[in-house]
Amino acid sequence: MTTAPSDPPAAPDPASGPAPEPLWRPGPERVEQARLTRFHHWAAERHGAPRPLPGDPEGSYAALHRWSVTELDAFWQAVTEWFDVSFATPARTVLAGRTMPGAQWFPGATLNYAEHALRAADDPALAGRPALLRVDERHQPEPVSWAELRRRVAALAASLRRLGVGPGDRVAGYLPNIPEAVTALLATAAVGAVWTSCAPDFGARSVLDRFQQTEPVVLFTVDGYRYGGKEHDRAATVAELRDGLPTLRAVVHIPLLGTPAPVGALEWDALTAGEAGPEYTPVPFDHPLWVLYSSGTTGLPKAIVQSQGGILVEHLKQLGLHCDLGTGDRIFWYTSTGWMMWNFLVSGLLVGATVVLYDGSPGHPSTGAQWLVAERTRATLYGTSAAYVMACVKAGVHPARDHDLSATRCVATTGSPLPPDGFRWLHDEVAAGLWIASVSGGTDVCSCFAGAVPTLPVYTGELQAPCLGTGLQAWDPHGRPLTDEVGELVVTNPMPSMPVRFWNDPDGSRYRDSYFDMFPGVWRHGDWTTVTSRGTVVIHGRSDSTLNRQGVRMGSADIYEAVERLPEVRESLVIGVEQPDGGYWMPLFVAPAPGAVLDDALRERIRRTLRRELSPRHVPDEIIEIPAVPHTLTGKRIEVPVKRIFQGVPLEKAVNPGSVDDAGLLAFFARLAAERRTAGGDG
Repeated sequence: MTTAPSDPPAAPDPASGPAPEPLWRPGPERVEQARLTRFHHWAAERHGAPRPLPGDPEGSYAALHRWSVTELDAFWQAVTEWFDVSFATPARTVLAGRTMPGAQWFPGATLNYAEHALRAADDPALAGRPALLRVDERHQPEPVSWAELRRRVAALAASLRRLGVGPGDRVAGYLPNIPEAVTALLATAAVGAVWTSCAPDFGARSVLDRFQQTEPVVLFTVDGYRYGGKEHDRAATVAELRDGLPTLRAVVHIPLLGTPAPVGALEWDALTAGEAGPEYTPVPFDHPLWVLYSSGTTGLPKAIVQSQGGILVEHLKQLGLHCDLGTGDRIFWYTSTGWMMWNFLVSGLLVGATVVLYDGSPGHPSTGAQWLVAERTRATLYGTSAAYVMACVKAGVHPARDHDLSATRCVATTGSPLPPDGFRWLHDEVAAGLWIASVSGGTDVCSCFAGAVPTLPVYTGELQAPCLGTGLQAWDPHGRPLTDEVGELVVTNPMPSMPVRFWNDPDGSRYRDSYFDMFPGVWRHGDWTTVTSRGTVVIHGRSDSTLNRQGVRMGSADIYEAVERLPEVRESLVIGVEQPDGGYWMPLFVAPAPGAVLDDALRERIRRTLRRELSPRHVPDEIIEIPAVPHTLTGKRIEVPVKRIFQGVPLEKAVNPGSVDDAGLLAFFARLAAERRTAGGDG
């Protein structure tokens, strides 16, 4: 069934005024020194890429990008050679067909992701330098050297093998952003097993909805975590996870809060002791590396499987060329292990960069805390969310005045579109010469579709360009490409990091329906986008009902399950609305059960329930009473039309009344939205 597209948000008329001036432009020396520039010259010599245009970085990148999406085989072969990808056995070809889904990358090749992630430890000049910098809310970096990280991974991989873990087995982590999580991921990859993780602020039900699908044989857990200056014990949650995962052979206890291991659990220190030599099991290029999870908007989260080889080459390209990172650089991205940006961050090891792992609140003890982390770790690239940047704007934070950020040459943002005020604030309050990289991608590919390009100018409110190897376009509902107009974000060619499949989707139908239903054979991502005539990209927010809170995509189904267990709640509806100022309003509409009253006491119970059973991110901004929840004729809650009504779309354009069980309910939402606009509310 083809999904009916909703109306996109209005885009400014590009002909309404003079072409904008860039906020920042890299100087000639910076362009020439960029790894992307060196790769371009080399690819022109060795692989037939168009030669760079002297004095024209924009034209050079546009030509290189066209080549990268029209000559996929040559481009990705060049990437593997430039980054010296080590194949245990060579591939028969680069790409066996361009069909989506189903494209086969580097068939016949075998390799190992962990081997590449730890290659810097082989260099005597680097072995003693930090591979990881751990930082908690005390803001004192603690280094883990390349040699020590390799030792820990080798020891843990040997322990996993002794536990019978091998290729294809699943290993799960219920862990914060700490070195132990990185070690466990790399050891899992080293033995050819499949990694999956959730952050410890997720409640048991949310975790089990994910891990029960993949049936892990080993679970790494902490006894708790520290956040906002407080300790949060997770012993009871861990016990629930153990009870709910019957496939477990072993549970590994990491005493972050210093408590003893529960009965039957193994000790982390015992499994990572010793001096075992590194051993990396070669696996096929498309062998699963990890499973990430979608938001679960309409049911259980999708278990997205990405491959060892696909992630390896995509992340080498993204981190090495687009982020311009290499040996001597340091990457800090505020994230948790429940978000794909953590997996992306760990891949900084692939290019020899030091990875900064921050475990704590983004705003403790004050809003500007992340800037202190960037200062203390001398981060070369600092990544955060657009929401955090805007919080700093509102709080009157002055990063350059209060911190030494001389090492930071790039600030990157993702999670939601960075509004123009955010660009200007970073330019004014951090550095006029700062490279501001607003990027956009997704859990689905664990990478970016558009964003950072070190050789291109930065325009306020825009992403610099589509990424190499990514045929990003904006399409109208009929599949026609648009320029300077808003359309559905599509990708017209396969990318190596696209899912090889979904877990427990034997016929591939759920995978096809998720991305290829609207435009068969073309990836439709679910974002509104504009590709400008200058080659830049603007992201306007989601074109579907996925919630995107503080950079973390969430599903409504989790919220409904928790809220509607309360006897006072008959039914509920949640939406997320992107605001013009960069904010994000997430209201929960509640239809009380007969005889119940939605008073302050019930509102507080709902908030406590969501915070306890899901996470603090799931707590809504407002809880609003409604008479009932509107549904489709087949019984599905109407989320997207309600969101569109609060975005200002007229009722008659928001939904076909004939597809709703009670059109009068949508009129109620329209009146509520109008009242809020009149009163100046968030909606």
